[in-house]
Amino acid sequence: MEKIIEVKNLIKNYGFVKAVRDITFSVAKGEVLGFLGPNGAGKTTTMKILTCFMLPTSGEVNIAGFDIYKDSIEIRKRIGYLPETAPLYFDLQVDEFLEYVAELRGIPSNEKNNRIKEVVEVCGLKDVYVKFIGELSKGYKQRVGLAQALIHKPDILILDEPTIGLDPNQIIEIRNLIKTIGKEKTVILSTHILSEVEATCNRVIIINNGQLIADGTPSGIGRTERGKTYIIKIKTDNKEETLYRYKSADFIEDVKEISYSDNNVVQLKVFLKSKDFDAGIELFKFSANNSFNLIEMKEEEESLEDVFHKLTK
Repeated sequence: MEKIIEVKNLIKNYGFVKAVRDITFSVAKGEVLGFLGPNGAGKTTTMKILTCFMLPTSGEVNIAGFDIYKDSIEIRKRIGYLPETAPLYFDLQVDEFLEYVAELRGIPSNEKNNRIKEVVEVCGLKDVYVKFIGELSKGYKQRVGLAQALIHKPDILILDEPTIGLDPNQIIEIRNLIKTIGKEKTVILSTHILSEVEATCNRVIIINNGQLIADGTPSGIGRTERGKTYIIKIKTDNKEETLYRYKSADFIEDVKEISYSDNNVVQLKVFLKSKDFDAGIELFKFSANNSFNLIEMKEEEESLEDVFHKLTK
């Protein structure tokens, strides 16, 4: 597939702080990429570099055939950017704000009205078109933020936490909007809501401490080399001892407590070191040999959240 973004050996230092440490990746045209990492991992810094908001300390960035050092104006023409805090003027009406952005983007007068109508339609802003932005809900403000990022028909859309602070219904609305936009554009989405990534993205990159640590599909990233995961329920009078003995087993990688009920039943998520069929049998035998009162045992497909936790903890 044609690569629309290429990043090579990207480094960004803030004094002695190394925010981005020699990361390399590319994004194909038409991809919807989830860009993940814990707070302070370097995600926002990387996106600011891609949008020409700041220059890197070193490294190469090529976007749509243009070099970030020599052709930043050309790159900005091809990128729509919604930062974590949407760049809005609360004392303007939605129509006034979009007209202002259209002029900033240099959209010709004979095209301006049509472009505004298009983004109003796509972002679902008809009902608030003549309302002041400061009076809008958080969800509608995010929609206006998306509209300003789309108004110049960019090839690439970069979204930094687009659903932060929204209620569940608003999150679904914005998620569906991103999926619609992703059918026509290359999208980079940074978020901490991993279900959002699984629902909207066809590829995921995870960075931690400024370094790229995983790259793959939402369903496959980080899973190929990892063992099976089981949910088990144990009736026990000594939860701490039970947890200790499972964690001490040499074939078990990790154990996470899910719940503990009043009738002394503990539910555990057990991460095994092996992905072989015999690993589950070994877990069953271990429980029996230790005289644990095993009530239930079932294999569970590891979620993106589990993988993210393992890779970044």
